[in-house]
Amino acid sequence: MKNETKRDVFEKALREWEDLVHSCGLQGEEAHGGCEFDPILIKYNKDYDAALPDDLPVVPKEVGEILQSAHCQTNLLDVLDTAKIGYKVSDTLEWIYSNQNTFARAWLDGYVVEEDE
Repeated sequence: MKNETKRDVFEKALREWEDLVHSCGLQGEEAHGGCEFDPILIKYNKDYDAALPDDLPVVPKEVGEILQSAHCQTNLLDVLDTAKIGYKVSDTLEWIYSNQNTFARAWLDGYVVEEDE
């Protein structure tokens, strides 16, 4: 899985667009039709569609491991029920129990694992 967000793709496309327009020596309104931009726009349109959303939830590494392993084996309700029962004996389950909305978003939309400091 790439860690490139939609914002990253957009900003990269803008930089390349500006470089190309500048290299053609175009300014103002003539910059919108004087060079061949279609291949670049098509490429970035595909990259943008494939990129991760900008606002994915961030979860601890251990929670990410549970998300990865449980996602194919069970359903969200079972994981939240397990967290409810076992949150006092496991820091990871306590995090899931305390951050149920974030966990549910991560389950549905994907997630980014916290970086170690």
